[in-house]
Amino acid sequence: MKKNAYEDTTTKATAKRLKHLLRNCNFADPESVKTYIANKKCSNAYKECLIETYNIYMKSIGRTWNKPFYQRYNTCPKIPQEQKIDLIIANARARMSLYLSIEKDTGARPIELTWLKVSDVNLSNGTVFLTGAKHTIGRVAKLKQTTLEMLNKYIAKKKLNQNDRIFPTDSENIGELYRKVRNALADKLQDPTIRQIKLYDFRRWKATNEYHKTNNIIHVQTLLGHKDIRTTRLYAQLIEALSNDDYHSAVATTIEEARSLIENGFEYVTEMDGVKLFRKRK
Repeated sequence: MKKNAYEDTTTKATAKRLKHLLRNCNFADPESVKTYIANKKCSNAYKECLIETYNIYMKSIGRTWNKPFYQRYNTCPKIPQEQKIDLIIANARARMSLYLSIEKDTGARPIELTWLKVSDVNLSNGTVFLTGAKHTIGRVAKLKQTTLEMLNKYIAKKKLNQNDRIFPTDSENIGELYRKVRNALADKLQDPTIRQIKLYDFRRWKATNEYHKTNNIIHVQTLLGHKDIRTTRLYAQLIEALSNDDYHSAVATTIEEARSLIENGFEYVTEMDGVKLFRKRK
């Protein structure tokens, strides 16, 4: 796989799935593998991954087989509440809390943040230059002031240089650490819905939140680095589906209060009795 230019993350995932098949069926018999996958209780998407995994193996040993085809079904992802995202961030240790805060601010793919170097961030104004992963393009994002302060403290504590990676690990390890934090919080609060929040949902939350604020699909496409706008349109559909959600409300009597609310994701609604009313989806 490496000689054929597969990404390291894809190679590792393939190895894991090969071991799974090896444990559960007669690996040398394609019909046994097909029967196991057909009877496995899982999504068609995962069955397709297992088939592609075995297909890579068969090619590597120069064998052919009657490869089955599984039709994937598109599902609409659930967007987590910001309050629960913030709870996960607050309950994580410093390094993971920083990682998740940057994820929330930028909407980056999880693997993209593992590539991030100190030199990719303007430590004065919080501008972040992201290298695009597969199916995305490079782009510029912005950190909130609180996240930028966390990042500067982290860099100083770790004594990182300009060419050092901020999170020198891979996305698989980050995912495992995230699930430990998330699951521990879910058990602590006895809230099973927290267990359903995937690391990738931080990106989805950012996308729907930005579309909700701007109603600009091109802006969201640029933010996410999507090459095809049809991928971005999913978030417009999600906003329509969530249109009846409850809101937090807030009032502002000064320009500074209004500016602070806008920077924290509130949108202006109307003005009554000399005060401006704002709202933000829960």
